[in-house]
Amino acid sequence: MILQPDEIERESMRIIGESMGDFTCTPENLPVIKRVIHATADFDFLRTLTFSPNAVNLAREALRSHTPIITDTLMLAAGISKRYGAEIICHVADQDVKAESQSRKITRSIVSIEHSVSEYPSAIFAIGNAPTALIRLCELIREGRANPALVVGVPVGFVNVIEAKEMLASLTDTPRIISHGRKGGTTVACAIINAILYGL
Repeated sequence: MILQPDEIERESMRIIGESMGDFTCTPENLPVIKRVIHATADFDFLRTLTFSPNAVNLAREALRSHTPIITDTLMLAAGISKRYGAEIICHVADQDVKAESQSRKITRSIVSIEHSVSEYPSAIFAIGNAPTALIRLCELIREGRANPALVVGVPVGFVNVIEAKEMLASLTDTPRIISHGRKGGTTVACAIINAILYGL
């Protein structure tokens, strides 16, 4: 039997729900976790994906007030649903960012985050690829130069990834969603942001 796309998604979510067993969480967090598992087929996120109190609801309030979403990659920006009209910004490919990163001998991700914070210090920041971007954002938060409505900190990899996530976790006044450990990525960040948007 050939299923339509919406039927496939419903069946996938049913299977995910059954496979979660006795896992429990707050009602607003559950669709986000299920969306991440749907995107990755990885049930490890049941234990590694954590939310600060009320993070999802605070993000939705910010989005209703037209708060922009800052991303660390163009791929993430492309994957976020456009149907809700959210402004999605990524400076990583800007020529001035590239030139500045070369002159300062740092990553474009760092410069991109700095530019974004200077424009939108209270934005929603979604970081799925670049731990250097997450570390710099955390530094800017500590310096009082950024006050994000939400930070999605889910970079993937082996170098500075765990450290970056631990740094974000220490910012107890910052709304945040973190995938602890090495797993994460653009797909995970996209799933989180889209799940938040779908609840608007």
